[in-house]
Amino acid sequence: MKPSQFAKGFQARPDTTSSEKRTALDRLNAIDGLVQEKPKSREPAGRASQPAPVANPEEAALASTENESAEYRAWRIEHGYRPGQIIELPLKAIKPSPFNPRHFYLKTSIAELAVNLAKQGQQQAIHVIPDYAAPGSYYVSDGGRRVRALKEANKEVVKAIVVDLPIGLESYKLGYDLNVQRDSQTVFDNAIVWKRFIDEKHFQSQRELADHLGLDESTVAVALSIAKLPEPVMHEMVARPDRFGSNMAYQVGRYHGARGTDATLRLINRILADDLSTRQVADIVKGRAAPQESSNKPAGRQRYAQRLEIKLDGVAVGDLKSYGDDRLELRLKGLAKDRRDALLHQIEEMLKSK
Repeated sequence: MKPSQFAKGFQARPDTTSSEKRTALDRLNAIDGLVQEKPKSREPAGRASQPAPVANPEEAALASTENESAEYRAWRIEHGYRPGQIIELPLKAIKPSPFNPRHFYLKTSIAELAVNLAKQGQQQAIHVIPDYAAPGSYYVSDGGRRVRALKEANKEVVKAIVVDLPIGLESYKLGYDLNVQRDSQTVFDNAIVWKRFIDEKHFQSQRELADHLGLDESTVAVALSIAKLPEPVMHEMVARPDRFGSNMAYQVGRYHGARGTDATLRLINRILADDLSTRQVADIVKGRAAPQESSNKPAGRQRYAQRLEIKLDGVAVGDLKSYGDDRLELRLKGLAKDRRDALLHQIEEMLKSK
């Protein structure tokens, strides 16, 4: 997408920001209201990426929705598409939106969803927007995680609803608002995406960006400060949003600016291991506490090579870490006694068999 196209989608209209969001959400709710539990027609796997035309395209024109864009109306009449209809599209025809509010997708989360999709199939359709400049391809408006999981599960098609949204400010803000409601939007996603907006000169200042998003300038300033962190450092915090909100990540960013990446990774490990508060980390940043101080842990702990979060019944109960070539560390908490004993027995039996 050319910068001029990008900027067009982000026209300066701060006085209509909230109404744009409301319009997008209302349109999405209207689409959901049109969707039936069982679609009347689906494309078989492997068919072309366009929905199959109906015998009487004029019928599709009668199903016009309020405030429907001219491009979308022309597209769906051409292809006989009914608003809210669920169709199957080839996964290869789906591409990420340049205005996707998400940047980080956890591999463990994608893998877990891929297993569920392989067993149960896709239960919820994604929302896509036609790329009118490249017929046959579609941008993801909502459902990027499902698309990644379907690919990992080696699926070839995806159930989708084709929605009427422009690729630009409205689609970005709709996705952002939905992610906030689901608690899936992180300050690290904001940091990466908002920094790109500034770097590519789509906004001239953080104040202008804040105005367009309807946020306090301080919120944008904190995210842009966090954006100075290397992505590998962010990855260590993305998996634990309960521990690394914007305030904690901001302090980690300050520490990185003074001490560098290796020291920051050690600090992150210590925050998790010792359950440090934001104030304690701020004291470390200001030099009021030693970065490696601990009453019962050695100062130079070895950094783990890999960490796997463990969930039981969808609830995080601990993790499994690997160190070097020969060390594993398993930590579980909050287990019922019978479940703990059963797991212990299974581990003992597994070790005996080796």
